Amino acid sequence: SDRELETWLVVDMSASMDFGTAGCEKRDLAVAAAAAITYLNSGGGNRLGALISNGSQTVRVPARSGRQHEQSMLRAIATMPSAPAGVRGDLGEAIDALRRPERRRGMAVIISDFLGPVNWMRQLRAISARHEVLGIEILDPRDIDLPDVGDVVLQDTESGLTREYHIDAALREDFARAAAAHRAEVARTLRRCNAPVLTLRTDRDWIADIVRFVASRRRGALAGQQ
Repeated sequence: SDRELETWLVVDMSASMDFGTAGCEKRDLAVAAAAAITYLNSGGGNRLGALISNGSQTVRVPARSGRQHEQSMLRAIATMPSAPAGVRGDLGEAIDALRRPERRRGMAVIISDFLGPVNWMRQLRAISARHEVLGIEILDPRDIDLPDVGDVVLQDTESGLTREYHIDAALREDFARAAAAHRAEVARTLRRCNAPVLTLRTDRDWIADIVRFVASRRRGALAGQQ
């Protein structure tokens, strides 16, 4: 019926998601976010599907309804293998894969750390012309700030290569400024695609953050009832 909602999750499982310095890895938080959206949009014949991409392969879980399907979809997200070393994700390509085949109106949820180049706006705008869109930004404190001054070994999140750096106050400041500018660009781009953003962090109470976000939206807004 027309009251049934079709929700698609685009889940970024690229190399930078295999990372966490706080309570969990970002990919764990991506699975939790997918489970929360599934729980909020399940029942009543609503269908859920997923596109899970690690940069070298994309797994498509067709949209179906029912508890058993939802659990196998979440299992597919949770067990998505890590990308091979040196492989970068391509969020634009993953979002674009939502357009084929053409779907009836529904909801698209993009779950990512959005750390790579912000070159996916055209693809997301094409989706947002037909569907309600939500961005879920998954962050670790190290995506925002470098550790305190000193010598550290840091891993390039996408290439997997490690290097030793000497962190001084100027480098910390440059990093924080670049990270803030990048996040502002991500937020601006999502806003231009009419996508509200829910930010979840590995060092925060993400359950409370989800509850607060859902409460702050109109009742039923997440369930697609405009």
